[in-house]
Amino acid sequence: MNKYELALVVNAKIEDEARAAVVEKAKGYITRYNGNITEVEEWGKKRLAYEIQKMREGYYYFIQFEADAACPAEVERHVRIMDNVLRYLVVRKDA
Repeated sequence: MNKYELALVVNAKIEDEARAAVVEKAKGYITRYNGNITEVEEWGKKRLAYEIQKMREGYYYFIQFEADAACPAEVERHVRIMDNVLRYLVVRKDA
């Protein structure tokens, strides 16, 4: 099992419940592909470095998880088409 981190930038113009649903859906994809979530960090609303889809702010979330090598590609495949996700990135953390 390798350690990974999923970084999500979520639309800041949606309601709190919808934002929480986006994060729960991403966590669901991780667990669906045999990932084990270890920590979820919410950094809150931050100003973006540049406009994305005419938005200047987004909510940042960082989800640490452990999974086998196939899981990150599957998670990225699903997160890529999610509404209200402005940017995402899965990186492998060094041990």
